[in-house]
Amino acid sequence: MDLIERAAQKAAKKEKEGRSLVERAADKASTSGSKPVGIGIGTPRPIGEPRPDPSSLNPAAPVEKKPEFKGIGDPGTGPRPRAEAPASNTDKLVSAFEAKTDGLAIGVRGAIAATEPGAEQKSDAGQKGNRKSRRTEEIDLLALREAGYITPDMPPNLMSEEFRIIKRSLLLTAFAKGDKKVKNSNIVLVTSSNPGEGKTFCTINLALSIATEQDVTVLLVDADFSKPEVLNRLGVAGGRGLMDVVADGELDLSDCLVRTNIPNLVLLPAGRQHNLTTELLASERMEHMVNELSNRYPDRIVIFDSPPVLASSAASVLALYMGQTVFVIEAEKTTEPQIKESLSMISACENINLILNKTRYSGSNKKFASYYGYGGR
Repeated sequence: MDLIERAAQKAAKKEKEGRSLVERAADKASTSGSKPVGIGIGTPRPIGEPRPDPSSLNPAAPVEKKPEFKGIGDPGTGPRPRAEAPASNTDKLVSAFEAKTDGLAIGVRGAIAATEPGAEQKSDAGQKGNRKSRRTEEIDLLALREAGYITPDMPPNLMSEEFRIIKRSLLLTAFAKGDKKVKNSNIVLVTSSNPGEGKTFCTINLALSIATEQDVTVLLVDADFSKPEVLNRLGVAGGRGLMDVVADGELDLSDCLVRTNIPNLVLLPAGRQHNLTTELLASERMEHMVNELSNRYPDRIVIFDSPPVLASSAASVLALYMGQTVFVIEAEKTTEPQIKESLSMISACENINLILNKTRYSGSNKKFASYYGYGGR
């Protein structure tokens, strides 16, 4: 080759070398029949393929598109589903039973649940929660004393001593043994011939006096259904009581009892008024209830404040169940015929004790008065 050709080739070579990389790549692509490739630094990629993230640790790996938020919470298709609680032994046993018996396990769940540990304790707790707690009422002892009643915290006086004598006779009969034992001897009825003779006053004082005994408890029953006064005088709210229990066979007597701040005293309200009071009191249920009251608590005295004998037939019916009766007579007012007629109407009770109320003593004949008056109160 002559010098001219060499010089021409050398000039052409320099001209090529002086061209940019882009121009040389275009010449190479036009001369080769290969498939067009993307232009750029790195591994060629097909046209239309998304560009990789250069900040990724693996640029060649495709980048997944993050799901959009469709609501408040985690990204995705909606709220996060709650995790199901593990199936209990009951659910597992019932499911297995249903699978074998083709759905005949209706009513078995409760029976199986009773065999689970702690089922008995849960049942007892539920029953206790459903039971109503027994009422407790506060008796204002100061107001009671100011109204003329004796209270457990007051010093001895004339009236408290007189009721001590009255209650001692009743207690001896109530807790007699052997041949002297009387049926329902611890059930005491307090009544009178006419209203206003002081039977409720004597009933409350008698109950308060017996409540001071160390080994005796008192259940004071307001059985004057037409004019119940016992709870009102004690400042205690009424409620369901004796007549409700007799009329409703599903009602328990213990649900109607009212505890007080006097430890040995429990109250039973009269309950609602009923147009068949006498008939209900003469029922077999009433008899069973009185017998239960008498025998369930051998250390308890049950005192019924009854309606007046000549004002209501309820008193004569109540006398059928009583072991003792306290008959209150107003001094200088109640007549002898009234007393005889009343006593004949309550003659079903053989042990009848008389209290002469509202008496006026003359000076030297006062029992205990001079002694307690001298010693002070």
